[in-house]
Amino acid sequence: MFERLFPKRAHKKAPLPEPTPQLALGALLVRIALSDRTYQAKEIAAIDTILAATFTLKPLEAAKLRATCEALERDAPGTPEFAVILRDTIPYEERLGLAFAMWQVLLSDGHSAEIEEATLHQIEAALGITSEDSETIQARALG
Repeated sequence: MFERLFPKRAHKKAPLPEPTPQLALGALLVRIALSDRTYQAKEIAAIDTILAATFTLKPLEAAKLRATCEALERDAPGTPEFAVILRDTIPYEERLGLAFAMWQVLLSDGHSAEIEEATLHQIEAALGITSEDSETIQARALG
């Protein structure tokens, strides 16, 4: 009886946007934060701060971008596809800065798990960052 009065509506997901450099970076930051199977407020805050600083966004705009990136990370292509977008559009020196930002997200919750570091190193390799530069960035991030 209630089904006739209140038919179930099919829940339609909004189509995901095509990945842009902003979305690709955000999705990779989210991927790093989620790689240890936790997603803490400190990691979310770090992602928002990085997105705001990198793309000159207001806090609310950065949070909205992160929310879109979370959906994209869940349902979109893998790490190599996101990395290619960044590698093809961002100069090497700037990618080094992005890798450092990724380390900031990884370390924002106060610890680093092996899986997080492995994920980050995979992303760095996909971004075309050399092993030597990766080690330098990691040492700088660990302080």
